[in-house]
Parts: sequence; C-alpha cells; structure tokens
Amino acid sequence: FETNPFNHLFYKPKDVEIRYGLAVEHIGFTPKSYELPEIQFRDRPFAAAIMLKSFMITTNQEKKSRFTSSFSLGIIGPGAFGKEMQVGIHKATGNKIPLGWQNQIKSDVVINYEVGYEKQLVKYHDLFSLQATVNAKIGTLFTNASVGFNSTFGIINAPFSSSSKRNSFVLYAYAQPVLNLIGYDATLQGGVFNKQSPYTILSGVVERLTAQFNYGIVLKTKTLYFEYSRSVITKEFTSGDSYKWGGVKVGFTL
Repeated sequence: FETNPFNHLFYKPKDVEIRYGLAVEHIGFTPKSYELPEIQFRDRPFAAAIMLKSFMITTNQEKKSRFTSSFSLGIIGPGAFGKEMQVGIHKATGNKIPLGWQNQIKSDVVINYEVGYEKQLVKYHDLFSLQATVNAKIGTLFTNASVGFNSTFGIINAPFSSSSKRNSFVLYAYAQPVLNLIGYDATLQGGVFNKQSPYTILSGVVERLTAQFNYGIVLKTKTLYFEYSRSVITKEFTSGDSYKWGGVKVGFTL
C-alpha cells in the first residue's frame, strides 16, 4: 500500500515507523422505533454510509507516540445498502423488521480527512497501558474534534514498540472515554450537497459537545484481527436520548 497515491495527502514525521493500509467502513443509524414506517420526529433519521479509507500510521518508539492520517471516499444514502443489511440481519435473527428506511438520508458524496495523535502516559509490563488521544475530522460526513484516553489491559504488546518485536498473539480489553466537539454530522443533518432528505435534524438543536465511552475486546494472531466493540454516547440533539451501539471488526494480514 506504500504506492497508494492518496498517501501524498498525509503528514510524515521524521524518524518514525510507517505503516500504510486500506479499509472498507460501513456505518448505519436508526431511530429507536425502527419497525415503524412513519418518520420518527424528535429522534435521529435512518442513515447509512460506506467508504473506502486510505490510512497511514506513524509510530515514534523513542517518544512513545503515534500519529495517524486517513482519507475516505464513499457515499451516504440508499447506495450504502443500510436497509438491505439491517433487514437481512433481523430476518436471520428473528427480530422486528425495519420499515422506515424509505425515510433515510438521501444520496450524497462522502469525502473526509482525519488526523489523530496518541501519547503514552503509563505502561506496566505488557499487561496495562494508558494513552492520551486527540483527533480531528473534516469533510462532508463528519466535521468534529475529540480528546480522550485509551487504556488497554490483558495480554498486550508494548503500544509503541516496533512491529518486528511484537508478539504474534494478543488478547486484551480496552476502554476509551472521549469528549467530542461537533461541527457537522451528515448522519443527522443530511448530506452537504443533497438537501432533499425527507427528515433531518436542524443545526440549531444539534448538541455541540458530547461525551462518549467506547469499550471492547480484541484478539490478534499472526494472520487474524478480531474486535467486538460497544459504545455509549450522550444525546446528540436537544430532543434525543443517549444511545448505545456495537460492532464487529475482522481483518486479515496478507
């Protein structure tokens, strides 16, 4: 992935270990009463987006720090197949069938740039680590900034060690409290260019400061990456409530 032309968009510090990659990301959101066909006013709209992300991770072993950059291209709207995925999962698991996807955020382009910085504060052998984090996103999907902490505990690798010195097997839990400053959120407010969505959240009622807590479990072997994650966030707009969601990530080393 080192020859990916989008890598020219990323800042490359000196004296660091650099890793490049590609990822496919799919996100989806629904109101609480997803089984109803009517628009659920005072709740968040249905929304889904899919993106191809190019990213770079630079690690400074001496300063125990990491800088990440990414650039995402994709779409928000029906082409992201949020309806098909959720309906399929609910049918397979015997849950209520979602009927409100016809009211989802309409099609628009996703162009997003993201940078992040992580600095180690505490480390105890290969059993526990604590880092401070800052992050910023700008684009048509999300424009926001965040600060927080990232802690891991279990069978871990030293967070800022060389990849050549890492164990091939790790199993750990993590916890990440975060404060978010919100500029724009297309999953709430609709796409930047397409204003034809049947229902969106007005800018004036969007909460500009939210608190979030992410936690989960990660298993890594020489060729496999598996993560189960959960998140909790305070209300994102005046009439909303706090939300919970979760997900699974699976990756393979070539």
